[in-house]
Amino acid sequence: MAWTRKFLRVNLTDGTIKTEALNMDWAREYLGQRGLATRYFVAEVDPKVDALGPDNKLIMTTGPLTGTMASTGGRYSVVTKSPLTGAIACSNSGGFIGAEMKNAGWDMIIFEGKAPSPVYLYVENDHAELVPADDLWGKSVWATDELLHQKYQDPQLRICCVGRSAEAGCLYSAIVNDLHRAAGRSGVGTVMASKNLKAVAVRGTKGVGNIKDPIRFMKTVAEQKKVLADNAVTGAGLPKYGTQVLMNVINEMGALPTRNMREVKFEGAHAVSGEAMHEPRKSDGKPNLTRNAGCFGCTIACGRISTIDRGHFSVETKPEYWGNSGGLEYEAAWALGPDTGVDDLNALTYVNFLCNEDGMDPISYGATVAAAMELYEMGVITQEDTGGIELKFGSAQALVAVTELTAKGEGFGKILGLGSKRMCEKYGHPELSMTVKGQEFPAYDPRGIQGMGLTYATSNRGACHLRSYTVSSEVLGIPFKTDPLATEGKPELVIAFQDATAAVDSSGLCIFTTFAWSLENIAPQIDAACEGDWSVEKCAELGARVWNLERDFNMRAGLTSADDTLPPRLLKDGANTGPAQGKVAGLAEMLPKYYELRGWTTEGQLTPETRARYGLPS
Repeated sequence: MAWTRKFLRVNLTDGTIKTEALNMDWAREYLGQRGLATRYFVAEVDPKVDALGPDNKLIMTTGPLTGTMASTGGRYSVVTKSPLTGAIACSNSGGFIGAEMKNAGWDMIIFEGKAPSPVYLYVENDHAELVPADDLWGKSVWATDELLHQKYQDPQLRICCVGRSAEAGCLYSAIVNDLHRAAGRSGVGTVMASKNLKAVAVRGTKGVGNIKDPIRFMKTVAEQKKVLADNAVTGAGLPKYGTQVLMNVINEMGALPTRNMREVKFEGAHAVSGEAMHEPRKSDGKPNLTRNAGCFGCTIACGRISTIDRGHFSVETKPEYWGNSGGLEYEAAWALGPDTGVDDLNALTYVNFLCNEDGMDPISYGATVAAAMELYEMGVITQEDTGGIELKFGSAQALVAVTELTAKGEGFGKILGLGSKRMCEKYGHPELSMTVKGQEFPAYDPRGIQGMGLTYATSNRGACHLRSYTVSSEVLGIPFKTDPLATEGKPELVIAFQDATAAVDSSGLCIFTTFAWSLENIAPQIDAACEGDWSVEKCAELGARVWNLERDFNMRAGLTSADDTLPPRLLKDGANTGPAQGKVAGLAEMLPKYYELRGWTTEGQLTPETRARYGLPS
């Protein structure tokens, strides 16, 4: 139960829309969202496909708990082949559109082909149509959202769309929904734009039925909401400070990547921290943070709504809505701030608004700017390249200027839109790209948090903290404390986090619940909602099945064990200060054991036994 048991197949080339029955055999093996969409994707798409060609497909998908009363049950994912990495991409988003899609009666929407001219998909319950979008093409995310709401005159209409950066070919463009939530990583928005698909607008009034055991489901959900409320992280830290609660913590332990990961501590960390967002500004006495916010069904409410000092740079020329939108979260604050050496909170907030308005992943964007700043410092990139911008570490003015260019795909912004891997290769210094599989690093230095080095190297979508957040254990002591500087035991830890995360991502719930919940808390909710026996063991097996299926796709796409590595800087240059001073990422000590535990060959390939164990397609 809990599934709607049907999905939409949209052929953009032909302009046709069909309703198809969900493959329930696959649903019982892969549950939903990340897992089920991946199963459909690998069955229908050649791994060698051109990510930006019409034969690539884009799947928007919900989980069985999406749209239900389960806390944080508002998630949806986008699965496709990434133009940034060439690997499988699954990008997860909150907000409200996932629940709206489920309430309209759809588990998934599969987009295939390419429209001859710009279109958007409008869905109202059982009605779905492709509508010309020539008037929306060239518009930002926020302008597109406003125009569609004006057209349909329905404040409950939920919209996801791409901005100008995706249209211009920025390889890390996002699909933004509800103005400032995003399927943000791996360039899923770039794929959407390549199909001439500007937006998806959904209105659903059916509700979510088919819960297997409604009384047990309500009881279990209520019990687990209390666990979230009573937990120090999900009940207090995240609501007050959001993920920005981590800025000072990670900095003080000497694991905050700074200035393109040359350093591990940033002297200006407090100025751009969660605490600083609460402090009154000198200019007008108002704090950066207006309030917190939650996604559909969320009892944590870690989202940030911020107001900026309107006297900064070109901010005063922007429309009024710039003053009350999605504020900084930790990963964006780090990438735009410490990684570029900028400690101006207003400038970072403004740049984050730009990323939201035109749909750019702020992690990949900020890390690419950081690499460009190092190249500029070396004299490899000059003002002639940048159009006169002094692209120095620490320059808020330069950061703002190049962000405005990248959002529109103009000037040096076109180069930044390539991502750091291609940009650094272009200028002859590939070693300065802090990426795995072409995707930029998040905000944890693996020399100071060793588990994250193995996490990054083995992540199926390139460097990512949301595939195995060993920070929970190594820093926060959740579910138990491990030594962040030790490599022993980390392969086991990483695998446990990877499998559990894949299960959570397949359910429709938010991964942030796992600061308080384990599969012991999540499995009973799935079991009460969905047909079949969803024990803790079955959920863990589901996660491993999904992980191995993604890995197999990547190997078939041409990736190899050589891609399971880290940049030379992290393997050869010791941390410059802090507890990890002198240490490098101990990947060589961890990776062979990881492969062995995964049941892979020494070359990282699935063995026939592993394939049979999880029932993977040949």
